[in-house]
Amino acid sequence: MLRKPLNDPAPAVAVVVPCYREVEHVLDVLAGIGPEVANIIVVDDACPDGTGAHVRDTCADPRVEVITHETNTGVGGATITGYRRAMGMGADIIVKLDGDGQMDPALIATLIAPIREGNADYVKGNRFYDLDGVSQMPRERIVGNLVLSFATKMPSGYWDMFDPTNGFTAVHARVLGRLPLDKISTGFFFESDMLFRLNVARAVVAEVPMAARYSTETSKLRIRRVLLQFAGRHLANTAKRIFYGYFLCDFNIASIELLVGTLLFWFGVIFGAVRWYQSMVSGVPATAGTVILAALPILLGWQMLLAFFKFDTRNVLTPPLHPRLPPPPEMPAAKTDVET
Repeated sequence: MLRKPLNDPAPAVAVVVPCYREVEHVLDVLAGIGPEVANIIVVDDACPDGTGAHVRDTCADPRVEVITHETNTGVGGATITGYRRAMGMGADIIVKLDGDGQMDPALIATLIAPIREGNADYVKGNRFYDLDGVSQMPRERIVGNLVLSFATKMPSGYWDMFDPTNGFTAVHARVLGRLPLDKISTGFFFESDMLFRLNVARAVVAEVPMAARYSTETSKLRIRRVLLQFAGRHLANTAKRIFYGYFLCDFNIASIELLVGTLLFWFGVIFGAVRWYQSMVSGVPATAGTVILAALPILLGWQMLLAFFKFDTRNVLTPPLHPRLPPPPEMPAAKTDVET
């Protein structure tokens, strides 16, 4: 049950802390969580170093509950387990806070403020607001985050978002209850996939500035290893988002621009390529009319595609979704073996 004070009108806040090899940092993270949080759920994702047992044995905070996975599910899988537990407790706002010490728990009140004020459904931290903080980030992380941030914009539809791998997030439980938790990626693609799912649900996403903190912890995300994997998933999510948003759930001028622009562009490309090949084989130069018939559809199609992208980048979701939603349904037990 939630440990929220009686007669407190403020939304109940729960924090989910997914952990994997975090014995060195997790206690400091938990100690920094302020009184605005009612419950803290630590999810030990089959840690070889026994992070969950370490918290259970040494942390005296009555708000802390430990869930231990028997098998490793990835950061997304551990987070979803915590989400399910928090919703089952009746939390209104659920914060994800990694156990590696890179996120300042003192910023939780700032992070959840847009949700409490009714201005957003989902809020995430952004480490790129402060140039002094960015200068402390390892160069490989800066480059990797820039690449992943740009790649995430198209599949998520949140063109003004940045720092997609940042796991310091808060979400309203009513919106979370609308997401297909069983379909969300459980690995390092979790944060990016969450943005895609939120856009499909028409949720409003906001960012808050946060400082980048690095000490002795090491990142488990290897940008070079996941770039190709992320690229394939981003392409799939882009196709699904455009189909859902512009053809299945709505049909507007941007839908026509995308459809007609794509047909014109590829007609011009294919027609031009065929005529060029025929001209090369026969040795007879293509006529001016043939060149125009190939070039004009390409130019018109490209202009229509640019108009679609302009519409998409300005298609800002508003107002927030959660005030219009009923409370989330009662969550079933997490589909994993746990120890509490």
